[in-house]
Amino acid sequence: METRIELYNKRERVSSIITVKQLAENTFQMIENDLANCTLTKGTEFETKINKGSQHEVRRILTRSSFITRRFILPPNYRIADYLMLGDELDARGGFWQVDFGCFLTVNIPKDFPFNVDSVIKEFDLNLEEVD
Repeated sequence: METRIELYNKRERVSSIITVKQLAENTFQMIENDLANCTLTKGTEFETKINKGSQHEVRRILTRSSFITRRFILPPNYRIADYLMLGDELDARGGFWQVDFGCFLTVNIPKDFPFNVDSVIKEFDLNLEEVD
C-alpha cells in the first residue's frame, strides 16, 4: 500500500514528507528518493520507530536499493524536454528519475541499463553537474 510519512533525519535535524510503499507496521520501501537522506533511494527497504514528535525515524536499512543512483544539479536555463529522452529510456527499462525544487535531478539506473549515462549526457550536451 502506498502512503506518505513524515520522516525525521536526526543527524541533519530536518524532516521530509516522503511517499513509500508500506510493507508492515513500521517497514517501508522507497518509491522515490529522499533529498534529506541520500541512503533512502528508490527500492530501499527500511524500518522506522516513532519519535516523541510522532515522526518516523529510520531504525535500520533492511535492503539497499538495487539501482545505481546518481544526482545532478540542473543548469538554470534547462528545459524538461532536453531530458525527456533519457528519462523515458529509464522509465521504459524499469528505472526512475525525479526533479526536486526545479534544480536537482536524481536518476535511478537499473544495473542492466543498456546505455552509458555519461555518454548520453555528453552526446546530448546536457551540461549536468554531478553531486555526491
